[in-house]
Amino acid sequence: MNPSYLIRGALVLACLMETFGAAEAASLKIVKVGAPAINCVFNPTCQVVVTDSLGTIPVPAITGKAPWTDYGPAVLQSRAYAGAAGAPAAGETAYVYRMVMSFAVGAACVNALKLDVGPIKKHYYNLSGALADVFVTTTGGLGTIGLASAAEDGETVTFTFEKPVCAGSAPEKGDTSFFFGFAAAGAPMKTTAKVQVVSGPAVDTPARAPQH
Repeated sequence: MNPSYLIRGALVLACLMETFGAAEAASLKIVKVGAPAINCVFNPTCQVVVTDSLGTIPVPAITGKAPWTDYGPAVLQSRAYAGAAGAPAAGETAYVYRMVMSFAVGAACVNALKLDVGPIKKHYYNLSGALADVFVTTTGGLGTIGLASAAEDGETVTFTFEKPVCAGSAPEKGDTSFFFGFAAAGAPMKTTAKVQVVSGPAVDTPARAPQH
């Protein structure tokens, strides 16, 4: 048999496998929201009590001094708060994240976050309009960079930013994303997220996500 046929056949099979792999990831519906209105989905008083944690993003070749202790200058902020009785998301938990490179100095950027989250819940996060899977708080909160997409593959979701979140040329000149998140039934647990470094490998970062 002509070896060229074997090579072409292997290339075709590889392309098909890549196509099928891409088809397995489902695009999630993202909606932009404002604060404090988003709180009304989780509490009828529109006030929530949050629990925050930080995880160092081990981005190579950055320096900087942040106001928090025990963490590096680049962090992933994980936030959780419970859905109260009488709210649309009663009995569920909000899981909210923010990529913080504000205090990092250098030429490094990150552009995606990958989390094993299990099943997530759809809600009218704007209290009207279409059901959505993911919300991004673009007004009334911190940050300047939103999401371009959220793709679900099994129990894992990859959040891709609309542009890279980068360290700055000087302290407090770096980027931070908007808060973005979703609702899930499981209680919070410690986990490890994957943060994609631009022009580099994905790095492990402590985070919190739903038990499932």
